Amino acid sequence: MRIWAATVVLTSSLVMSGVLHPSVFANNAKTPIQSQSNKAQQIDVRKAEFGIAKIDSEGTFNFTPSTKVPLAEGNKYGWRIQLQNVQGEVKWREVIRLPKPPETWATDNGENFTLSPDGVEAISNRTQLAKDGVIENFWTIAPGDPPGKHTIHVYVDNRLVGNFEFELLPQGGQAQKGKR
Repeated sequence: MRIWAATVVLTSSLVMSGVLHPSVFANNAKTPIQSQSNKAQQIDVRKAEFGIAKIDSEGTFNFTPSTKVPLAEGNKYGWRIQLQNVQGEVKWREVIRLPKPPETWATDNGENFTLSPDGVEAISNRTQLAKDGVIENFWTIAPGDPPGKHTIHVYVDNRLVGNFEFELLPQGGQAQKGKR
């Protein structure tokens, strides 16, 4: 399992239409939370979504909301949450839980990352500049990642701001392995 953080968020991708699956957002979208990293300013969750990320041949970041992710090495999946009235940095925590441990866990940039003793849960803590109020995180499928149901919980100041349930689906067994 390898974590990948997108460095550019396209504002136009936030305007995309679509209906969120009820399982991707556990909170009321207008639940206020306080962020210590934003000098105790009021924060409202405007939108939370989970899906598949792809970068096309021209380098454009494309996000497709989905709770079904093809289990193919190199595929990227993750979440993005738009916070209303946020300026500056936001400290967030992500808890990802897999159905069983992957062969390996790895992260980019050595961010604050811990594993549960059984290897099925990982916690990442980050401080991220919320460009246009958006925080996000993406994972890249690596060899040995398990198929099945996964969950991700995202917290800002210990308050749940995103709850995502999704499934990694095998694609044709061995024939798909290693395909990029």
